[in-house]
Amino acid sequence: VEVLVALAIMAITLVAVFQLQSQSVSMSSESRFATSAALLAQSKMAEIEAGVLTLNRTQEGNFGPDYPQYSWRVDISDTQLEQFKKIEVTVSNKDMQRRGDYRLVLYKVQ
Repeated sequence: VEVLVALAIMAITLVAVFQLQSQSVSMSSESRFATSAALLAQSKMAEIEAGVLTLNRTQEGNFGPDYPQYSWRVDISDTQLEQFKKIEVTVSNKDMQRRGDYRLVLYKVQ
């Protein structure tokens, strides 16, 4: 009986440890995505502000061989105020099952 109780306690403990490990790996992936996506979105927004990327309504692309799993999309739309444009940069990671999009928005004076 004592051995069965000890095995049950050990099994419960191992399940908890495995769940914590799984959660830790998941959080690490999400953190890495948030950091990389923020830097990539800022880089793409800087290209727009510098005039390297032309301001069409919608553009899409990827970040090349350095970040093969990441893609970007730029949406430019009018706002209620004529002098402003809304520029939205979305960075996506095709490998992320959930929360795989990062959005950065800028309102720019024409």
